[in-house]
Amino acid sequence: MRYPPRTALACAFVFCVTPPLPAQTAPDRPAILAVITRLFDGMRRGDSAMVRSAFHPRASLTTAVVRQGKATVTFDDVETFLRAVGTPHDSVWDERITNEVVHQDGTLAVVWTDYRFYVGDRFSHCGVDAFQLAKEDGEWKITALADTRRRQGCE
Repeated sequence: MRYPPRTALACAFVFCVTPPLPAQTAPDRPAILAVITRLFDGMRRGDSAMVRSAFHPRASLTTAVVRQGKATVTFDDVETFLRAVGTPHDSVWDERITNEVVHQDGTLAVVWTDYRFYVGDRFSHCGVDAFQLAKEDGEWKITALADTRRRQGCE
């Protein structure tokens, strides 16, 4: 089928100028990000109870790093992490996130963020946090947290 020149031009204009629609919206974005904020606020305070409230009881923690040129993956449980957060330390643990991308499908959400980690005022490392959250009994909880860690390439 051949279109008249004006119709073809109008169609081309619409396709080139109209921004693409997002594949998935996150209607609960503020509530989802509030859970992550509570986690990091609890870390800054050294408040393991506050941190615990952000996690599902069966959550998992994973870290992917490259050490001496070798990729390694470590796994941890939330209890070990909570003990570390709750153990008194001289400096504040301050994880600062940016560029949050949130995807949600019903009661499942994924959040991908860049982060920079500071011990007190001293920069320690950066990377990416990948959160998986689920909504249960009307409340979002972190079910899995995976991160990368590096000291270079941190803008």
